[in-house]
Amino acid sequence: MPRAELTLTVPEDTWIGAVSRRYDAATVRILSAFPGEETGVGLAEVTAEDLPELLSDVEAADGVDSLELLGHRDGTALVQFETNSPLLLSPVQGSGVPLELPFTIRDGEARWEITAPQSRLSELGRQLDEFGIPFRVERVEQHVETDRLLTENQRKLVGAAVEAGYYDTPRQCSLTDLAERVGIAKSTCSETLHRAEEQIIKQFAESETAGPSLS
Repeated sequence: MPRAELTLTVPEDTWIGAVSRRYDAATVRILSAFPGEETGVGLAEVTAEDLPELLSDVEAADGVDSLELLGHRDGTALVQFETNSPLLLSPVQGSGVPLELPFTIRDGEARWEITAPQSRLSELGRQLDEFGIPFRVERVEQHVETDRLLTENQRKLVGAAVEAGYYDTPRQCSLTDLAERVGIAKSTCSETLHRAEEQIIKQFAESETAGPSLS
């Protein structure tokens, strides 16, 4: 399944975009977020040198209905906020992509990590464009889900082969050595590895053909 890392440019006319640019050295980590139909509630960890001023600006910002300080220490505060402008959550909600938390906002940019099927990643890209949120793709890679792809015996054998240097160049372990290492017959070792390699290569080939992207 594709995994993407995105950097979003938060629009300046949103409260979090304006505040994070005004205090460009501050870091806001969104620990949890819950979007409603018209509002959103979030839990955030805010770190800044001028923390009281930043929190005061957030509380007074258009788009913030409430801000509750839950705790603070050494320039870091834990706050819960409610906003009537949950812009960053709207594309996630519309595309059905599960947003991985926490994510960080700093100087007008948010960093997201997303793992989702190709179709939903494409829909997320469309939703971001629709809501006017510029973004750039830092990285997209295909994660092979070995827990589903391989059997337990195959996973253990492939792991043992990697550890023993069977796949190194030059090879550090022969098939015979590997079979003896894991305590199975050479023929069983060969067949199990071949079946595991077949699944991994086919999965890789399919992912390359699919060409994961957000467009």
